[in-house]
Amino acid sequence: MWFLFALLTALSWGGADLFYKKGSDSHDRFSHIKIVIMVGLVMGIHATAYMFIQGINFDPLDLIRYFPVSALYILSMTIGYIGLRYMELSIASPVQNSSGAVTAILLFIFFTHDLSIIEILGVTIITLGVIGIAILEKRAEREALQNRATLIDKKYQIGFMAITFPILYCLIDGLGTFADAIYLDELSLIREDAALLAYEFTFFICAVFAFTYLKFIKKQQFNMFKERVKGYAAIFETTGQFFYVFAMSSNAIIAAPLIASYSIFSVILSRLFLKERLNKKQYAIIVVVIIGIALLGIADEL
Repeated sequence: MWFLFALLTALSWGGADLFYKKGSDSHDRFSHIKIVIMVGLVMGIHATAYMFIQGINFDPLDLIRYFPVSALYILSMTIGYIGLRYMELSIASPVQNSSGAVTAILLFIFFTHDLSIIEILGVTIITLGVIGIAILEKRAEREALQNRATLIDKKYQIGFMAITFPILYCLIDGLGTFADAIYLDELSLIREDAALLAYEFTFFICAVFAFTYLKFIKKQQFNMFKERVKGYAAIFETTGQFFYVFAMSSNAIIAAPLIASYSIFSVILSRLFLKERLNKKQYAIIVVVIIGIALLGIADEL
């Protein structure tokens, strides 16, 4: 089942990425805070509903037990949201999309795993494909910027800012996923449902602090009903998180790179719903990644 859960996670987060792209506002310096609020709100609602529907007795101490993982994830996501303000150079960075490979390498180094040739081939193909599609997007984006007749805001031309956020995201998210693999798979330190609730409630607490900061310290107006696009992104983000913990609890070293392929699904969805044009090289890489995913599916059945 881990393969199905990982695939559903990638699809959900690809959908979230679509709405992050659609709803990002590079001129709003508080946009990242608003996204944190919306994601935390949806996660808090989901966690509460899931807890009562499933009849789970949630232990508040799980918030503390799982906090190292939650903190790494929330920090990396917030950095990613800040990077959306520099979208014109950072959104398609190949560095950011390689966090799944970082996790797989760390797991391979610190824990013993016997991987089949098919699994190694599938993970390698997916990882190279994710990096390849990001490089192509980056190149197309740079050409589009150079061809613009209008003057581009100076902050978008600063390469340092453009590369800092993806690097930080890659490292912190990779460490977070590595820690999650330890908690859920390698050492089984926490149950899947407890981890899910702990993470979502922690994100909700962060959203409360973020809302307090935005509303009462920065005196900014915020109407959640006018943030529908961010709300859709939050729903897809939360849906992906639900499937993610179950995927990671079964086969983390393979699931992490597969889940990282959500950027491929984001490209496909952008083509379908945002009418973004893809070239032959992008289509070729998408086909290659799908082949890699199919190989992992075959390996799961063997």
